[in-house]
Parts: sequence; structure tokens; C-alpha cells
Amino acid sequence: MPRAARLHVLFTDRAWPDCEVERRIVGAIGAEVIEPPDREESTFLEFAPQADAIATCWAPVSGDVIRAATRCRIVARFGIGLDNIDVVAATERGIPVTNVPDYCISEVSDHALALLLGLARKVAFFHHRTKQGDYNLQAGSPLVRVAGKTLGLIGLGRIGQALAVKARALGLEVVAYNRSGDDHGTGCRMLPLDELLKQSDFVSLHVPLTPETRGLVGREQFGRMKRGAHLINTSRGGLVDHGALWQALQAGELAGAGLDVFDPEPPDLAEPLFRDERVIVTPHAAFLSQESLFELRTRAADQIAQALQGARPAHVVNPQIYEN
Repeated sequence: MPRAARLHVLFTDRAWPDCEVERRIVGAIGAEVIEPPDREESTFLEFAPQADAIATCWAPVSGDVIRAATRCRIVARFGIGLDNIDVVAATERGIPVTNVPDYCISEVSDHALALLLGLARKVAFFHHRTKQGDYNLQAGSPLVRVAGKTLGLIGLGRIGQALAVKARALGLEVVAYNRSGDDHGTGCRMLPLDELLKQSDFVSLHVPLTPETRGLVGREQFGRMKRGAHLINTSRGGLVDHGALWQALQAGELAGAGLDVFDPEPPDLAEPLFRDERVIVTPHAAFLSQESLFELRTRAADQIAQALQGARPAHVVNPQIYEN
């Protein structure tokens, strides 16, 4: 006979069809997954008092929810970024917050490169036109050779480093910007942000969304980019001022953009930016493969099981809670 669940894991949301992987892992320690009927904060507040753990994908986990979860022993992010979790509130309560920082490096760097190639070779543009019966090689802006062009990476973490290797294999020169100026052994030429924008034919974003980086690329930055350049964003939608991006495209300052992330998500696809033929839009899919999804779910659920058994879980982002 299976033992009755004594522990409860509040799963705010997920980007996959079911919770069977998570239920199997936490069920082995006598825990039960609870899924609320919607993503409203008021609903999370209703369920929070019975939660021994909070598992979250994209839904906001506010300070109020964390404070209401009086039994909570871990907040586990099923992903990399932490902008949807009030880490400060969790730290104040001594609750570890975890993520899985390295599970989809290959997938996201592949996706960013795919967007770059799609923009350079106008794959999506020609596909759309041809499907509509317009078989016209001369349509739109001229095609460009990828080899010899410059890719500027804003952020040089694991994903940016992986993309640099792949881009160089295609003959791209890779330059980068980060706050530290550290090239992390990649050999990338490190530039100030303004200089990177001026020199790059393709600019790809690989930084987390924080109060400091929100709106990192806006009207001023688009004005400094090389005319005819392309923007690629597989990180967080809030890094880019989409209104300013649309203005830059309309003014002919940029040749195109590849966007996998938005603010809010899902975006209003009726907006002219997302309907423009020069913009490739994918539904926050960069992280996804069968392999990466299984790895993510397994590792994050293992973190929950570790915490609920009194162990220190892997990848705690607020380790100071263990110092006292």
C-alpha cells in the first residue's frame, strides 16, 4: 500500500502536458503534487499555507505568496532565470531558491544561431512569401553572406560561450560585452556596449532580466546599431523595448529581428511588430527539446526531494541562508 502523502508541492505552472515525472520523484518520499486551477496570485495565496515546497516555471511567485507559505522549505525554479521569483522574500524567510542553470545550453545556443541564419538567409521571409504563391527571389532586402560578419554577444555566460563556438565555425567574428569584461577563456574581443552595437551585424542577448537590465536595448541603443543589423533575443522579453524596436524597423535602421521571448508572454500577436515579415517569432521555444525537458524536470524535482528530506539541494541561488 502506498503511504499517504504528508508533504505537498505546489506546482504553479508548467510548459509540458503533465506532472508524471515530478509526481514519481517526489512521490517516492511521500509528497504529493498540487496544481491550482489557474495562475492568479489570489489562487496561489489560497494554496500556499499547505505547501511544503513551491515549484514554478514562469508564473510569478511573489513575496506575499512566499510569506503565506509558512511550511515551505524550497522554491524551485524549473528553468534558469529567476525574475519571476521574489528571491529576497525567500531569503528573508530562510527558504532556499534553486534553479537549473545549465540544462539547455545546447538548445538555446542552437536556437539563437537558427534565428541568425534565418534572418541572414531570409528563410522565414521567403517561406512565407512562397507559401502565398509569390515565387520571387528579388523580394525584400538583399541576402548577406554570414562568413565575415560580426556577431555581438551581450552577456557571455554558458549559452553565450556555446554560441560563440558555433558562430565561429560558420566564419563569424564574435565580439562580446559583459559587466566584468571577462572573456571566460573564449578569446572573444571584449567591447563596451556602445562599441559592440556599432560594430555588430547581429546582436544576440544572453543576460538575465533584472531591474538593471530591463529595457537594456531601447531607442538609444537601436540608434547606435549598425544600419542593416539584426537583433536576436532568446533570453527575456523585458530586455528589449519592443516599441523602440518597431520604430527602428520602420525607419529602416534595422534589417530584422529574431524573437523567442516577450513581455508579456504570450504577446499580443496582432501587434504590427510581430506581424512584420522581417521579424521571426517563436513561442519561447529556445529551451525546448525532448532531452532538455526531461533533464530539467528530473533535476528540479530532485532538488525538491532533497530539500524536503532535510538535505541542501543543488544549485541554491541564495546560499547565505545556510551561513547562520
